[in-house]
Amino acid sequence: MPITIAILAPGEMGAAVGARLVAAGAHVTTSLAGRSPATAARAQAAGLAVAEGDAALVAEADIVLSIVPPGEAVTVAKRLRPELARTDRKPVYVDFNAVSPDTVRHIAAALAGTGSPFVDGSIIGPPPGPGRRTVFHVAGAAAPDVAKLRQHGLDVRVLEGPVGAASALKMSYSGITKGLTAIGAAMVLGATRAGCAADLAAELAESQPHLAGWLGRQVPAMFPKAYRFVAEMEEIADFLHTDRPSCEIYHAMARLYARLAAADGADEIDALARFCATPGAARPPAARSAEPEPQAATATAEGSDPGL
Repeated sequence: MPITIAILAPGEMGAAVGARLVAAGAHVTTSLAGRSPATAARAQAAGLAVAEGDAALVAEADIVLSIVPPGEAVTVAKRLRPELARTDRKPVYVDFNAVSPDTVRHIAAALAGTGSPFVDGSIIGPPPGPGRRTVFHVAGAAAPDVAKLRQHGLDVRVLEGPVGAASALKMSYSGITKGLTAIGAAMVLGATRAGCAADLAAELAESQPHLAGWLGRQVPAMFPKAYRFVAEMEEIADFLHTDRPSCEIYHAMARLYARLAAADGADEIDALARFCATPGAARPPAARSAEPEPQAATATAEGSDPGL
């Protein structure tokens, strides 16, 4: 009998994870309660079976994977708590959301007493697909129980450490990648307001070509996801709460992403899109000095950007 995995919820990442598991022979279920027609179509395309409500979803699951926007992680766990407590089958509950260690410990506490083992998880990389690197880190006493998903197409890596270790890794990684995207966007907008965006594009293309290329891919990729980054930046700020200056950086990034995600951020999105569409094409590069310059760093070994 194949393993049964419940996925909450079939968004872009959740549906892709589900499709990978289905392709490797797992039975994957989900709930579409309150979800849009687009989400329902995504779940169908991924081959996910639809459970009639939360009770049915957890009653037949061996593992529950929570893959929701960071701001929904606690609410979803509390919603599932009564059903996890009632069911005789006690699935492993894995929180794969981009939340701080304190938040994931709060989720673990909310599910304590249900009888379902709890695992702290993090996903680093884009939605699984051909040629993509997507790694699933897990931590906690029950983390080895999730390692069986390696047999079903997921690159699962068990971390040493208690619940909170995987979330700490995710916060640190996302703080760098999404933080750099926010810094790049902020400075491009500053250059645009100052009238030197074309000069900045040309200078980056000449002196920092790999950085220019990275920003040219990552900043536009952020546009449809900026609203999701808001809660994640707040979680990173919580992760850094003992370091006030660092914490405030990520609170500010949350406000920047919120502004870009809002309707009145359309002009700034347009400015960023124009900058990224023609990096270095605004003016001919200045003549290079006869003195050789240090070579720029090489691209990553995978030849692609790290996942967000």
